[in-house]
Amino acid sequence: MENTPPPVPSAPNQPPSVPPNPSTDNSLAVVMHLLGFAWFVFPFYGNILAPLVLWLIKRGASPFLDRVGKEVLNFQISFSIYISVAIAVGTVLLIFLIGILFYFVAAAIWVAWVVLMIIGAVKTSNGEEYKYPFTIRLLQ
Repeated sequence: MENTPPPVPSAPNQPPSVPPNPSTDNSLAVVMHLLGFAWFVFPFYGNILAPLVLWLIKRGASPFLDRVGKEVLNFQISFSIYISVAIAVGTVLLIFLIGILFYFVAAAIWVAWVVLMIIGAVKTSNGEEYKYPFTIRLLQ
């Protein structure tokens, strides 16, 4: 028998690579959808900042989290635009007494926002990618 040296590891200083964990990715994606509710703590910007922070931290972890984060941010930005315009127009038109209609529109937008976030979280928890309707696609 000949003396052969033991095999040398190819990259001794490299940390072991951790394979992506689909259940963790799924859970984080659900959290991204539900972070829109931060609007109740920080109105008019919490719904954007909370998912933005999580997306910026986790977008490199998996392509799935990157796609979900972009979708959630697009939806939250669109919601903020829609609700701001409805309230602003309603306030301006209040002098003509038709502005009250825009407040009802704002309320309908708000209800749709809550329902769509819950639908997105449920579908994502089931492993599906959810595309929000009526969303301006700012982040591609």
